[in-house]
Amino acid sequence: MLNQPQWTDRQTRHRQLDAHVEATQRATFGFREMPAAEKAGQVMDHFDKVAPRYDFMNNLLSFGIQTAWKRQAIRLLRLEPGQLVLDVCGGTGDLALLAARHTAPDGRVLVYDLNRRMLAAGMPKAARAGLSSRIACVQGDAERIALPDTVCDAAMVGFGIRNLTHLEKGFREMYRVLKPGGRFLCLEFSKPVNPVFRSLYDFYSFHIMPLAGQLMVGNRRGYVCLPETIRLFPLPDELSAILSDIGFSDVTFRRMTNGIAVAHVATKR
Repeated sequence: MLNQPQWTDRQTRHRQLDAHVEATQRATFGFREMPAAEKAGQVMDHFDKVAPRYDFMNNLLSFGIQTAWKRQAIRLLRLEPGQLVLDVCGGTGDLALLAARHTAPDGRVLVYDLNRRMLAAGMPKAARAGLSSRIACVQGDAERIALPDTVCDAAMVGFGIRNLTHLEKGFREMYRVLKPGGRFLCLEFSKPVNPVFRSLYDFYSFHIMPLAGQLMVGNRRGYVCLPETIRLFPLPDELSAILSDIGFSDVTFRRMTNGIAVAHVATKR
């Protein structure tokens, strides 16, 4: 089997955390290092390029299983009718659409994302589902959420927190806007548990996915960056500790598909 980058060690993963970014004023997007002030622009450029076929590529590269991950994660959030839900880094709104069905008929979901093209790509889906009146989109920075304190019943982020310059700042902002007792969800990619399955996944990630990106959307680099960011992200136990330190209680996680995806759920004290 061809060589592919290995999963990073704990020390390397911890370099993605806010303290290291602040101390060095350096950040990474994938394995590329850059001045911290430049990362948001790099992320914006990446999603400008992938937005038109983002949903298509997600379904293609995950063989459609990403929909099952999102449905299971939303069930773990235990949403109720009438609640206000914040979907941070919400992109094209897949999680928001699922959440809106649980909070119907009077609930609202706010999709919050820095990239206008991603939000625009998701709006027609809400219209087709008849949920436009229950879902609102706001372009904004997840590290500075433009909402008052303690207004949301639930906050969630799916496959997007890795792209922030200051990971913990994003989590703290979600904690801030939650009501006491509010529920939190973070759905993210992670490290497969089984070594054999992990080796196959690594080959797929670094050889098949970039090739598909090149053939389908003419963007090989974007689909190299994706598996790189996954390998720099904290593992489930590390992320659980981060969330607990921020102030969340009852922090638990559930692995899906041998740990390719992990849903963390927690409660604001």
